[in-house]
Amino acid sequence: MEITIRRMQKADVDNVIAIEEKAYGEHHWSKDSFLNELSNDLARYNCAFDENGNLLGYSGCWQIIEEVHITNIAVSPEFRRQKIGESLLKRIIDECYENKAKYITLEVRVSNTPAINLYEKYGFKSLGVRKGYYQNNNEDALIMWTENIFYDKFKLNYEKLKHM
Repeated sequence: MEITIRRMQKADVDNVIAIEEKAYGEHHWSKDSFLNELSNDLARYNCAFDENGNLLGYSGCWQIIEEVHITNIAVSPEFRRQKIGESLLKRIIDECYENKAKYITLEVRVSNTPAINLYEKYGFKSLGVRKGYYQNNNEDALIMWTENIFYDKFKLNYEKLKHM
């Protein structure tokens, strides 16, 4: 499958909400939340599409000075395990290099083993836990960070993975 990633647009938000509902059930972001993010100067949101223009997933992050906080990466359940989330993560990392952000952080459910494995593959390490972070079931979140992405160790690993 060929994946195209581009900036999220207002016209994408209804389809993004459909993925939110499938991925997160009743505890998902609202349409207004996404529309507000699209007008937030700190935020960058991207969408992944297949060759037919179908929305497969999306990602969002905020850059505050040298840090990027990934707010979400979600893939429609029927398209998971096809490297779409990984492609969205690579886009975030590429944009961090372009925008001189040195560190990337996120929270992830402690039960989301596939996501944790993906983040660890890309050099994220768990540096703490937010107890009861997720409202729908009071599940804990791992707080994950990269080292400075401009350090050779991170860059070499990323360059190797980027072309796989």
